[in-house]
Amino acid sequence: MTITEIENRITLYGLISRLMISEVDCEFLKIIEENESLKALLPHYASWDKRDKLSCGELIAQHYDVDYANLFLLHLVPYESFYTKEDQMIQSGGVSPLMSLYNALDFKVELEKARVVSADHLGVELEFMHILCNATKKAFEANDTDGINELAYIQKGFLDDHLLKWAPMFLVNMKKEATTPLYHDGAELALEFLLSDYEYLSSIIKA
Repeated sequence: MTITEIENRITLYGLISRLMISEVDCEFLKIIEENESLKALLPHYASWDKRDKLSCGELIAQHYDVDYANLFLLHLVPYESFYTKEDQMIQSGGVSPLMSLYNALDFKVELEKARVVSADHLGVELEFMHILCNATKKAFEANDTDGINELAYIQKGFLDDHLLKWAPMFLVNMKKEATTPLYHDGAELALEFLLSDYEYLSSIIKA
């Protein structure tokens, strides 16, 4: 594991978690616009002519907010429990294995701030991975090889037990239903990255 690999994972989990957790704002879009490497990961977005014809506020009001609402609030269900529970009821209360894991690792979920009703929302689960990647960077900088390996093990387990059990199904549907290149490309990027990151973590974990 190198610092470049760690920082790339931080960037990608940060990008896709922010995209999924709530509507975009001009600050977030500016980060993409000013980073050619990020734009290269979103090819249809990068070539979308409306980016040059409309202001940031117009893009958000006329396109991005509408697309986000359709994808995350109206037509699709971005919650793990919907895909993994027999009754398809969203886990919105009580202590769950997921919340126990969050609590054990001191990850606080601010449901009202993030436009979600439950901690098993896709954006929250991706943000959890983002936090773990940041912790990996600190362990790397401290030359804590045991800590790095333990964090990699936790992350691989989280992908195994949670994200990869349901997120690919949601992301395939999200890509189909998206009406803007930003969310279409974001779904494709998230799907490809989660699968490749699982392979990466599997390759670096030491027995």
